[in-house]
Amino acid sequence: MKLNILASSLLSLATAQVTFQNSTGTILRTDNGTYGPEIEEYHYYYDQWPIGLAVSSTGRLFVCYTRGNYTFTLGEATNQTAEEPYPSADLNLPVSQLNTSYNGIPFGSSNSTGFISVQALYITPENDRRPETLWVVDTGRPTITNAQGAPSMPYGQPGGPKIIGIALSNDSVYATYTFPPSVHFPDSYMNDIRFDLRSNITEGGQGVAYIVDSSDEGRPGFIMLDLATGESWRRLTQHPSTLRVNNDVPSYQGHPFYQHTIGQPISHLQEGLDGIQISPNGETCYYSPLTGNYLYSIPTRNLLARDTDPLAEQAAHNNVSNLGQRGGNANGFEGDSNGLIYQLVPEHNAIYYYDPKDLQIKGFVRDSRIIWPDSAAIGEDGYFYMNINQLPYQPNWNGGVDGRMHPGAVLRARLLGNGTKITSLA
Repeated sequence: MKLNILASSLLSLATAQVTFQNSTGTILRTDNGTYGPEIEEYHYYYDQWPIGLAVSSTGRLFVCYTRGNYTFTLGEATNQTAEEPYPSADLNLPVSQLNTSYNGIPFGSSNSTGFISVQALYITPENDRRPETLWVVDTGRPTITNAQGAPSMPYGQPGGPKIIGIALSNDSVYATYTFPPSVHFPDSYMNDIRFDLRSNITEGGQGVAYIVDSSDEGRPGFIMLDLATGESWRRLTQHPSTLRVNNDVPSYQGHPFYQHTIGQPISHLQEGLDGIQISPNGETCYYSPLTGNYLYSIPTRNLLARDTDPLAEQAAHNNVSNLGQRGGNANGFEGDSNGLIYQLVPEHNAIYYYDPKDLQIKGFVRDSRIIWPDSAAIGEDGYFYMNINQLPYQPNWNGGVDGRMHPGAVLRARLLGNGTKITSLA
């Protein structure tokens, strides 16, 4: 009997032996890299790598691309594998008109009507004061490349950086907002946008836009825009909660990441304030820098306070809340009708969310296909949409070598708890 038991044990051990990096026969617990609701592959990119997206109430998919030599910077999907310029090719400025220079200093175009380099999109629902609107964040700062392949970004000049509203009912531009140099600095970079369109938010009754300035050069902060008057102002410029974490070394697909850019020393990601989301009641703004593991919040009343109040900036500084670590760097944010604050976490190929009810960060969905989720949009259909663009493998971060593999993608998953798009701020 003892011999039979020994023989059986030896046979089990032999069966359990696996070779290095081959766990198919293991008896150990493993991480299969996935959790959460089922992910659907919704759209594929074959021509231009995307940055932002938005989904309308009727399911129209709009996408944008930061400009280098791309043909257009704002587009609409025409089928599952193609996009075309939106709302027209003419509004997407040609590459030859994207930048200029003064006394040898490069600047982006000052064109206040044509699209230069669109970074982010957001759709607000129809209300009694405006149609369903696609809002376009044009940074006015395209990427340019010299003869040696070294990329650089020209400064923004007044007119070029702008917010544009497009009525989806007839695909026409009906609103354009530009910024004075005291609000949008030459080294500002508008990264994302959220809205509160309730008529009681501002005196003009048209609502307000909250914009994040991520400024790689080091002056990140919030820009607020009164949609009735076009007035704009800043808050929390260079507050510690908006700054990048110096020498941050994230890991992507299991590899520590350092930025390798042609013409520059090996370095680290520089981006500050990035993710932003407003709570469904409009009272709280959640945010964080890209290079940093902490989530922050501030009452929106502190962002809405004007410079006529001499204590406005001091009060804003005093009311920033550190909500703790989330378990990794995060890129874009989104929020649903249940008040959950979704955060894109490229380090873990995952989407996390913060639940204000129990003050904890939790995992929503994780999948090996989520290789740098760069932006997200929540549709009125109850789906969470995300752009996947493999950003760490782009030439600008990868020594000039393009390691991305087509196609890029839009993935989507059902929201938790029957959540849907926030419409309470319309």
